[in-house]
Amino acid sequence: MITTASIARLLRRAIGLFERIPHSPVALLARFSIAAVFWNSGQTKIEGLAINFVTGEFKLGWPRLSESALALFQDEYKLPFIAPALAAPMAALAEHVLPLLILLGLATRFSALALLGMTAVIQLLVYPGAYATHGTWAALLLYLMARGPGVPSIDHWLAGRSASDR
Repeated sequence: MITTASIARLLRRAIGLFERIPHSPVALLARFSIAAVFWNSGQTKIEGLAINFVTGEFKLGWPRLSESALALFQDEYKLPFIAPALAAPMAALAEHVLPLLILLGLATRFSALALLGMTAVIQLLVYPGAYATHGTWAALLLYLMARGPGVPSIDHWLAGRSASDR
């Protein structure tokens, strides 16, 4: 017979299993996922370099800002406090460097903070109706800021080295 007490025990057991999910694999998934979002966005803003591990597209070359990226910042994004000629290359650079740092697990918390700032700008000034998407990005970035990148990261290795130097 199913009782309230047996259901409560089953739920406590399930919650106990959930609580045993280790941080490092979750952080690695979060790092890869959010890095892919911003990297792919950055790739749309440049020409001459294409690296996409998911589709297998690789074109090595010297990256340069695409004309369409500048047009995007002039015509669609229209940020109020920064000129499109400055905003477009800054965004393209940030969308390549910060995801790479997060993927490597180097300066993860600070890179996540910078991407959270970009996310806030996008949400508040560019696409205010996309809060579900931006909220998902923000949740991953906040998780990485709060909990860090996990064991498979340069940050973890550096923290271990600095602890052994004391």
